[in-house]
Amino acid sequence: MADFPAHPDEVSAAWLGAQIGAQVDDLRWEPIGTGQVGDSVRFHLTGGDVPPTLAGKFAAADAASRGTAAMFGLYRKEVEFYRQIAPLVDCRVPRVYFAAVDESGASFILLFEDMGPARQGDQISSCALADARAAIRQAAALHAPSWQRRDLLEAEWIAPPADLRERLGAMYPQAQAIFHERYAELLEPEYMALCHQLAEASASWFGREAEPQCIVHGDFRLDNMLFDIRGGSEPIAVLDWQTVATGRPMTDVGYFLGCGVGEALWRDHEEDLLALWLGEMAARGVSLSRDEIEQDYRLGILHGVSTAVFSAAFVERTERGDANFLSMARGACSLALARESIEALKEAI
Repeated sequence: MADFPAHPDEVSAAWLGAQIGAQVDDLRWEPIGTGQVGDSVRFHLTGGDVPPTLAGKFAAADAASRGTAAMFGLYRKEVEFYRQIAPLVDCRVPRVYFAAVDESGASFILLFEDMGPARQGDQISSCALADARAAIRQAAALHAPSWQRRDLLEAEWIAPPADLRERLGAMYPQAQAIFHERYAELLEPEYMALCHQLAEASASWFGREAEPQCIVHGDFRLDNMLFDIRGGSEPIAVLDWQTVATGRPMTDVGYFLGCGVGEALWRDHEEDLLALWLGEMAARGVSLSRDEIEQDYRLGILHGVSTAVFSAAFVERTERGDANFLSMARGACSLALARESIEALKEAI
């Protein structure tokens, strides 16, 4: 059993007050957000010198989603990100008052600042160019400060299990079979064909071992971002760090431009957004050329395809989830076809 409140109902006024160093007389909570692997709430506080609201995040109520999170260490990763990486990078993330995870990795709590009023990013609706530019700047604010930081890249807690690549490669064809069964009549045939191609190459896809260069978010898309936070006083904050990992920065950037914002936006602004990321990295002391990132970019796009397929198969199924995964797949597949990402994978093998 966890030695911390593992559900919003278990959070008492006394416990919460101790975490923020103030007298809390009473509290209530309400669900917020659309996450499927963790459940987020807003606490309303009354008392002395206390903030009117705080946010909390807990393990998913759904057993399948919670089991997936525990198997891949998602809750532990998010807790350790806030403890060990957030203070060292420039990416805007919530201030955390308390963070804990149990030994099993199946139960956790994050208590952090409420960044509202804010505009929740919407994967299904995509976004305006200004939001995409704000997100790309945040990507560089994560990648550049962690660039070649061996203390971060070699940290024990962030290292994947030794057999994870093999397990993912073995599980992926099963995930694709579920994905096909659910969405064969809904997803464009050329996109489903690309999903099948990636499944056929799953051992190679998950078996790649490129030298990591920085910390990556791993699920860098609109649903994991808040815009115009604190009533518009700040442009953006990035949330949901359960998939944080070491890797190559184009895992985030290719993912965001494909499955993150969708075809309508990338068709007009792909090169401008890549140039913005390169410029932001250079301003932070990491100079790279467009040619240097090209191969990683083409491969990074496929991360959106595999995430859409895996997520659809192994988290709780909901109506919004179906729309979300289809949106991710359409954006990622359209860009992967345009940039011949499957061919890039074959070249990398």
